[in-house]
Amino acid sequence: MIAMNSSLQGTALPVHRQVNHLPPDSIVFGRTAHMHALRTRMERAAALDMPILLDGESGTGKDIIARILHRQSPWVAGVFVKARCSSIPDSFDTLLESSSDVLTAEPQSTRHRLESSCYGTLFLDEISESSAALQTKLLRLLQEGQFCRINLKRCKLNLRLVCATNRGLEEAAERGTFRRDLLYRINVVTMRVPPLRERIVDVPDLANYFVDFLSNIYQCKVQRPSRRLLQSLLSYSWPGNIRELENLMKRYVLFNCEEWICEELAGGPREMIAQELSQPGALSLKEITRKAIRDLERDAILKVLQANKWNRKRAACVLNISYRALLYKLKETGMTTSAPASADSLTTRRAASTASM
Repeated sequence: MIAMNSSLQGTALPVHRQVNHLPPDSIVFGRTAHMHALRTRMERAAALDMPILLDGESGTGKDIIARILHRQSPWVAGVFVKARCSSIPDSFDTLLESSSDVLTAEPQSTRHRLESSCYGTLFLDEISESSAALQTKLLRLLQEGQFCRINLKRCKLNLRLVCATNRGLEEAAERGTFRRDLLYRINVVTMRVPPLRERIVDVPDLANYFVDFLSNIYQCKVQRPSRRLLQSLLSYSWPGNIRELENLMKRYVLFNCEEWICEELAGGPREMIAQELSQPGALSLKEITRKAIRDLERDAILKVLQANKWNRKRAACVLNISYRALLYKLKETGMTTSAPASADSLTTRRAASTASM
């Protein structure tokens, strides 16, 4: 457990204090031996007063695992504080201040409890992305068990540390981009969160859960995926893991068009990549990847615009990007920024936008 001195002042960072909604354990851990072993390891480690490292690809649900660890720990009555290391400045003063600043919207009694040495969990996501200066200060924090504020105001805050990484920290230590002494401090207990392709049998349950959950959020009446769609989901490799599946089900719920989803799973960048590989001469992996992402974005934008009758502001909201960002992407891909004069098919518009690039 870390004892830190902090105050309730500072600038805002992407730090969260919300553990209200968690999927049922049957959905989180599914049916595979990999996930059942992870669950057993979690139950044993939850009460231990030592750092935990969650290792797994991006989108595998490490955030959910960290929240379940907090929920199962003796410190569940305390706070759950999440911070993305890629967005944290080098100053640990700012980290600790903003970690507490998430409580400014809470009642004063909650702030008082935080100042009065309450327990909780500090979840550092993307620990491999932390800067050298931040690593040094985090190591000092772990070694000394406390953090000294410049204004010398002492507010003891006890937090169990949970870190997550989607990159091999051992390799990063070999390259010199991650401190080996810090690695030894944070990986006392290491848990591997398997990718979705290693638990593909869980895809139908996950898909049905997301459809039910998102239908309730968006107040949409959508049937659960058909056998045909489930077969397509089971045949896909899921490079984006559970996050990719959730986003796909979100589009399914919002557009209620199974044909689009099956088409997206069956086609897309894989056909383009196969064509690229068949060409003679040297290959550029960066160029192939860039084209695949560009084609995916273009198709997604076209479908969303069509579904929303070319209302760009509504489409930007559905895509979860700003209106200005949508206009930029429309211009970047050569697509018109307004509804076409005639009702062109998706295939025709895709061909037109590709030809203009």
